[in-house]
Amino acid sequence: MRIIGIDPGLANTGWGVIDADGARLRMLDYGVIVTSSALPTAERLRIIADAVRQRLEQFSPDTACVEQLFFAKNRTSAIAVAQSLGVILSEAARKNIPVEELTPVQIKQSVTGDGRADKEAVQLMVRRILGLKQTPEPDHAADALAAAVAGSRFYTFRRRIQEGV
Repeated sequence: MRIIGIDPGLANTGWGVIDADGARLRMLDYGVIVTSSALPTAERLRIIADAVRQRLEQFSPDTACVEQLFFAKNRTSAIAVAQSLGVILSEAARKNIPVEELTPVQIKQSVTGDGRADKEAVQLMVRRILGLKQTPEPDHAADALAAAVAGSRFYTFRRRIQEGV
């Protein structure tokens, strides 16, 4: 099964693609979609949509896992992230790719065993789980890979429940 993980953001949208064969996970590629704050919001969202569409066409994932919006402090950045999330969900829907939306706590819990783990712990575990020689950078890409890993685990868990295992 191929999974794309996405960490939405208006300035930086992380993405990471993994293949899952049971418990074996293999990283295929990752990166960050960067938009300039000098551009109008609509143009930035178009850039994100186009880049996400490209990745979906390039990798043909079976499913997507995105980090769900979870903000309490900054309304302005929450709105920007929500806009980014909207175009990401739209592109996945356009390609008929099912999307799992997980909270940051769910992703951290799945990857590290601690829902309050810091970024360094998440990056370290992503590196270990995927057998990478280096920690994925920047952190938005590592967060996207963490979302993909968590998505694979949630998918496997849900499938086992459906099969009655």
